[in-house]
Amino acid sequence: MVSSGRRAAGSDQLSRGTNQTGVRLYNERLVLSLVRRHGSLPKADIARRTGLSPQTISTIVNALEADGILLRLNPLRGKVGQPLVPYALNPGGAFFLGLKIGRRSSDIVLMDFAGTVRGRIHQPHPYPTPQIMLDLTRRGIDELTAGLSPAERQRIAGFGIASPFELWNWESQLGAPADVLAAWRQADIRAEIAAIIPWPVYFHNDGTAACAAELVLGNGQHGEDFLYIFLGSFIGGGVVLNSHLFPGRTGYGGAIGPLPVPAPSGGFQQLLRSASIYVLADRLTAAGQDPSTLWRDPGDWGEIGPLLDEWIADAAQSLALAAISAVSIIDFRTIVIDGAFPAGIRQSLVQATREATLGFDLQGLAPFTIAEGTIGFGAREIGGACLPLLANFTQDREVLFKENG
Repeated sequence: MVSSGRRAAGSDQLSRGTNQTGVRLYNERLVLSLVRRHGSLPKADIARRTGLSPQTISTIVNALEADGILLRLNPLRGKVGQPLVPYALNPGGAFFLGLKIGRRSSDIVLMDFAGTVRGRIHQPHPYPTPQIMLDLTRRGIDELTAGLSPAERQRIAGFGIASPFELWNWESQLGAPADVLAAWRQADIRAEIAAIIPWPVYFHNDGTAACAAELVLGNGQHGEDFLYIFLGSFIGGGVVLNSHLFPGRTGYGGAIGPLPVPAPSGGFQQLLRSASIYVLADRLTAAGQDPSTLWRDPGDWGEIGPLLDEWIADAAQSLALAAISAVSIIDFRTIVIDGAFPAGIRQSLVQATREATLGFDLQGLAPFTIAEGTIGFGAREIGGACLPLLANFTQDREVLFKENG
């Protein structure tokens, strides 16, 4: 993970809670992480959960409140003794921008500190190009931040990019001409975006970024260890171990697309060739149907018919094998499945995957659950916005990103 050291003019006037320096202390990050997970907590509960002294917690919470990062809520009355005063995250305490680079569409979002998406721009395209991404970034910043006050703009903490790695190697799946692939090989999209914006820029694989969104905004419901699988145009994913994002040695941790699974014609093929949305798009095209419905509005695919049912069945069989393989190596408590499709399709795919696991010999495996993701089709761009949040406001030791020029 790399981030840009570039700062806006006057950025030293940012309050201490809105940049990495301001929340560098472990205890501050711990407090913020606990409040995020539980929604709101009084100082006494924070002290009990952290093991820190009430005086230490009082100092930290008061400072974060003064910075506008935490909000003091109404006292909880009706109990013996002094009424407890809970504290919650201030949605306006910080803002984050996230860009998802996709095969058939890209998105940019503005997210507040509570994880609410304040605005989104969805842009379909035949294939992504570096110039399209730069133009979308400029447009997104202009339109999405237009409603922020000058003080709120000063609280934008970073810009995160969620993108497949090495786009130039996906010639057949991307469907882009040779000059576009060559442009991606030569481009450093992180550096190019960093050159036109005043905030630090963070970059990660799109599957890992989507996993980051599930980790940060999923309220811990999947346990401390889970494998996250996201079905976009290409399938990908991420790994969470001990409640921390685990990107792995090269940033490909959890990128399960290359996992071998049985091919219909015999032998083996990569998982991405059976459990990716581009596979469904190709089947629709071959049947004379318009595949653009799959990326025009990821929340509403309309009526597709039997081809969708067949794709779900094939994808579920492969996903079940992937889940069992993963649990055989690390005893994940949960396999989380999400994707760039409507919630009803996600529910059907998860149920079909659960049923498919029953056809395998599970002896010797720790019990595990196959669960739906909580973010939905926007997980990658929201995950992009979560990258600066993770870098600046959480304990995640794997995502304390190194500065790069």
